Amino acid sequence: MSKYMLGIDQSTQGTKGIVFDENGKILARTDLAHDQIINEKGWVEHNPDQIMKNVVQVVKNAIEKAGIDKNDVIGLGISNQRETAVCWNRETGRPVYNAIVWQCARGEAICEQIAKDGHDKMIQEHTGIPLSPYYSAAKIAWVLQNVEEARAAADKGQLAVGTMDSYLVYQLTKDHAFKTDYSNASRTQMFNIRTLTWDEEVISLFGIRKEMLAEVCDSDALYGYTDFDGYLDAPIPIHGVMGDSHGALYGQGCIMPGMIKATYGTGSSIMMNVGEKPIYSDKGVVSSLAWSLSGKVNYVLEGNINYTGAVITWLQKDLGLIASAKETEELAKSANPGDTTYLVPAFSGLGAPYWDSSAKAVICGITRTTRKAELARAALDCIVYQISDVVKAMSEDSGIAVEELRVDGGPTKNGYLMQFQSDILNIPVQVPDAEELSAMGPAYAAGIAMGFYEEQKLFSGLNRTKFLPEMEENIRQEKYAGWKSSVNMVLTK
Repeated sequence: MSKYMLGIDQSTQGTKGIVFDENGKILARTDLAHDQIINEKGWVEHNPDQIMKNVVQVVKNAIEKAGIDKNDVIGLGISNQRETAVCWNRETGRPVYNAIVWQCARGEAICEQIAKDGHDKMIQEHTGIPLSPYYSAAKIAWVLQNVEEARAAADKGQLAVGTMDSYLVYQLTKDHAFKTDYSNASRTQMFNIRTLTWDEEVISLFGIRKEMLAEVCDSDALYGYTDFDGYLDAPIPIHGVMGDSHGALYGQGCIMPGMIKATYGTGSSIMMNVGEKPIYSDKGVVSSLAWSLSGKVNYVLEGNINYTGAVITWLQKDLGLIASAKETEELAKSANPGDTTYLVPAFSGLGAPYWDSSAKAVICGITRTTRKAELARAALDCIVYQISDVVKAMSEDSGIAVEELRVDGGPTKNGYLMQFQSDILNIPVQVPDAEELSAMGPAYAAGIAMGFYEEQKLFSGLNRTKFLPEMEENIRQEKYAGWKSSVNMVLTK
């Protein structure tokens, strides 16, 4: 009798339910979008009740789509949008406010005051990440300062605060388990990545108390049991939880120090496994936890880039140069090889490793022969250059030579982009045939912890397309030097 694992990926735009077979292959996937609640200030929220209903529904839909007996599902792994913060009443289980999404910067004034008081350096030393409203702590502090129901629940000792994973686990389990994993904890700006505990010195600066926070567990721990509101005849264990980028790192099989993955999306997350000790960067990337599996913690260096796939959207929707992203591959291949056009996409500043929020975008190196094809190629090339900047910074910080780059996300279907990435980094680039790597990570971790999967067999079973460097060294150096000169034009500090 065949058995199956479930994966839930609760992401920013929607929730996916995925059924994995006994070889770790995807049998079925279903999606449900949720509302993006955005006000006139640009604040971004999600309705936690709506997301919770969608979680249960995508599981039902995925099992039905797979055409399997629901009683043959044996376990669940959850991945989630990181940094998004939820506050709820532990007595009633009800949210006291909408979830505040990672994109929302409403906690900026709170961070500015903490920095003004001279605590920003200590916070980065303890948590591995720079003081920012991007992370969960400032969002939770904003709720405590501005939502009466939250303050009242806190005064009674009834307030629970955390990331989306801890809210889902709480709601899915009959005993309302209040738990999170190390990867999510490390992205809240409240977790000390050296002592591996909630940092009371840091949380007190945000007006948060330790009793409001979840128990931090291994990423492959047993979080509790769920029957999805009575849908299953018998409850199954939730045995894996990871933030989405960490899930993708594990799903890619980047389980050894020096292994690195890049997710190409609207923006990009580049993450390098650095092993069992943290490495602190002086090159603009941050330190976090990869996960804790079977009691063993791994650390990562991570760099986030604002504009990668979004550059192609800009070409299409704002400039009207292309009808679809698919056109860019052929355009880039048809471009004049001698053209020197560079695009630095600092539309809202530059992310890692520059972190210059005042930088403005520029297109430079244009000649009279620059046409649409050359502009399309420059847009693709800037994605490669930005990711290469981060990979090189991580290699320098860690002292580890990067031997290959594992990649995922929609833009990886672009053959020109992947070949140019391999050429500029001068290493192989590997594209897996599997999608949904964020959900795959915790589902795999859960299945391994339950004895259902074997780690080595799982990761060796992934089929990959490999791109190998073909560019001559002098051309590579010339192109990259041109990029660095172009970036220097826009930097303000």
